[in-house]
Amino acid sequence: MPQSAQRYLWIDGRFVPSRDDQFFKTINPATGTVLAEVARGGGGDIDAAVAAARAAIPAWRALSGVERGRILHRLSMLVREHRDELAALEMRDGGKPIAETPEADVDSGADCLEYFAGQASSIQGEYQEVDGGFFYTRPEPLGVVGAIGAWNYPLQIACWKAAPALAAGNTFVFKPSELTPLSALRLAELAQEAGVPAGVFNVVPGFGEAGQALSTHPGVDKISLTGGADTGKRVMADAAGTLKEVSLELGGKSPLVIFEDADLDNAVSGALLANFFTQGEICTNGTRVFVHESVRTAFLDKLVERVERLVIGDPAEPETDVGPMISPEHGRQVLEYIEAGKQSGARLVTGGERVTVAGCEHGVFVAPTVFDGCRDDMQIVREEIFGPVMSVLSFTDEDEVVARANNTEFGLAAGVFTRDLERAHRVIGALEAGICWINHYNITPIEMPFGGIKGSGIGKENSRRALSHYTRIKSVFVARGAVDAPY
Repeated sequence: MPQSAQRYLWIDGRFVPSRDDQFFKTINPATGTVLAEVARGGGGDIDAAVAAARAAIPAWRALSGVERGRILHRLSMLVREHRDELAALEMRDGGKPIAETPEADVDSGADCLEYFAGQASSIQGEYQEVDGGFFYTRPEPLGVVGAIGAWNYPLQIACWKAAPALAAGNTFVFKPSELTPLSALRLAELAQEAGVPAGVFNVVPGFGEAGQALSTHPGVDKISLTGGADTGKRVMADAAGTLKEVSLELGGKSPLVIFEDADLDNAVSGALLANFFTQGEICTNGTRVFVHESVRTAFLDKLVERVERLVIGDPAEPETDVGPMISPEHGRQVLEYIEAGKQSGARLVTGGERVTVAGCEHGVFVAPTVFDGCRDDMQIVREEIFGPVMSVLSFTDEDEVVARANNTEFGLAAGVFTRDLERAHRVIGALEAGICWINHYNITPIEMPFGGIKGSGIGKENSRRALSHYTRIKSVFVARGAVDAPY
């Protein structure tokens, strides 16, 4: 894609301008370079995309699961063939290190498409004998699925939402984040090349008004959002007007609990994955790190030594570990949280400042930051920062740490490090979180259900369970014998 190219909406199998002929700029957060001017979709464009998606339902639904699966499999292969291109696109548009994007973004998306390609032919109902006859159930597509993506994993999220929706026989309208719209548009082109019919996969970049038009649209049968908790509440309220299905994958302030018998090297590795991958811009991050007091000093010594080896730099360089925040505005918010941590009495162990990177002066690079001596009531401990900021808290008792870990409005993820597997399963069973890890963190195979509880969302992505969120059950009773009516 040439620099400063114009990119249009993808509706009904082709690129089209927006109704208002307005554009917005998508910018490389490291360099400030304008990557493209993107057509800004609004309510009228959502209407057009939904109309195209509804018109495409009969033909797409009429295909067998095997046929839909073949198309999705071809799309997964095309994503893999374009791995380098897509990884570079994600790096430029989102500021993520090129060391991450091939695997974490492109491969994850391709894996999801491939997985649901295989599941498309296995969607089935049930049969049961009952008095007077029998009944069977039919899982059927919902219709048009509307999806709203987040900026931190744009390609992965597009695949995670589209793959189960299309496998189940639905058509799809996707609104990517206005900060990272480019990979979804490229995915739409590849989908057409793979054989996805016109109207089945639509992409409408835009701002909040486009997302609201999608979540309130009477022609949309389900809305799936990945985003912040406040946005999730608004989307759910909007969707209530038409009683559409809702799935919400929202934020978190997840606990990572490290017991005294943990392998500290592994625990440090888990804490690094839980806080500094993708500059800390991950919803599942375990940013409340509870460390048993007896090993806290040893843990911090090992942690700081490895944190200070992380390379902060141009995301285009292969050796870079930490890139810029997604935008200058978000970078300022993260730095404000760090300052709040200092003012609240937390002890700054390492990091805590903005870093200048040669050639990337526009970007807001934040040094990976570790606070020790944190209290549960501190702002940096209570609120989701979405940046490279770790809060270390001390504990001495299992029941105590479980209660403190659960004392949050969120319930997305949790992790435990211990050699005592009986305790590991006991603690995981007591933690209020939808995604949990024992002796690891932030590993999300497509086969495993992904989703939170409490204020972190509704529903699951990935795994066969996701298909239940993209189908509805029709029950059919079949009578045996005459009808005995009392009239």
